[in-house]
Amino acid sequence: MKEYLLPHYDERQTPVDMLVLHTTAFNGDKAVECLDKLKLSVHYILTIEGELIKLVDERNRAWHVGVGFWRGVEQDLNSHAIGIEICSPSLGQESFSNAQIEKLIHFCSKLVRKYKIVPQNVVGHSDVAPLRKPDPGMAFPWKRLANEGIGLWYQPKNALKMAENNIAKLLDIIGYDTRNEEATKASAYAFCRHFAPQYVIIDKDIHHLVDNVLPQRFDFMNEEKFLQTLKAVAYSYQNLSRSSSPCNM
Repeated sequence: MKEYLLPHYDERQTPVDMLVLHTTAFNGDKAVECLDKLKLSVHYILTIEGELIKLVDERNRAWHVGVGFWRGVEQDLNSHAIGIEICSPSLGQESFSNAQIEKLIHFCSKLVRKYKIVPQNVVGHSDVAPLRKPDPGMAFPWKRLANEGIGLWYQPKNALKMAENNIAKLLDIIGYDTRNEEATKASAYAFCRHFAPQYVIIDKDIHHLVDNVLPQRFDFMNEEKFLQTLKAVAYSYQNLSRSSSPCNM
């Protein structure tokens, strides 16, 4: 593993109990240079070729989430999280290479075991900052990671076991920000990026995507298939939350 240690970090205020996955359109040294220029950081970068680069020691608080919210926590998610930046020219709108994802799975499995990170706390940047961020993107293989014990997926049939039909309440069960209508709509679209990519609009202009992470219309929220998927996912998160040990958040 390469090391390009950056000075953009400070002291953690909480134990690690989250894993936040990002994407960057730059690769390798250029990705490091971009973060350094912006005075930002993550703990690791995973290049397109599947090579890991260490930027910040895990004991320290890297600067990668920014303003965010997850499972009721809105202050200092950076202290809670290990951040990994995954290089992807399309910002995760096109498939990642198998070698890259195999490396990610192997490495994340170690982190999840080391810090006892519960599946509900393996998230994308868009999950915790839905108004601002589109990454790791609609093509990120969340189901594949969940099959390896990294994060959660769902069984469609479990939608029948979830009595709740209110979209905001279902998103809240998962952990999304639903404190107002704007946040709820953004969270619904972030949910699609994670669990229902058929509703996400591809934007080949990466610069435009970064500045326009949300669609102009949210008609997908009226689709029965969207609601059924949301109910199935919420059931998975609710059921695991009840049966698993409490986390630090």
